[in-house]
Amino acid sequence: MNKGDLIDVIARDAVITKTQAQSALDSFVDNVQSALKGGDKVTVVGFGAFSTSNREARVGRNPQTGASIQIAAKKVVKFAAGKSLKDGVQ
Repeated sequence: MNKGDLIDVIARDAVITKTQAQSALDSFVDNVQSALKGGDKVTVVGFGAFSTSNREARVGRNPQTGASIQIAAKKVVKFAAGKSLKDGVQ
């Protein structure tokens, strides 16, 4: 399922237009991104939790040449699925 498919399903289930569904989905994504950027954790009960983690700099290897390369430190997004989501997939 891609974003367009998700928008179609949201519009149908919520009985709203596709434009309204896209606006709602975009708002959700933007607000989760803003919260994570601010250092907050976002929890949607039954779905899961979004958080950030700092990944330290490390040395890696170029798989083609075998040469060592320096991989910079960065902030990464983590997602932990909630119990309802886990149970619903099984």
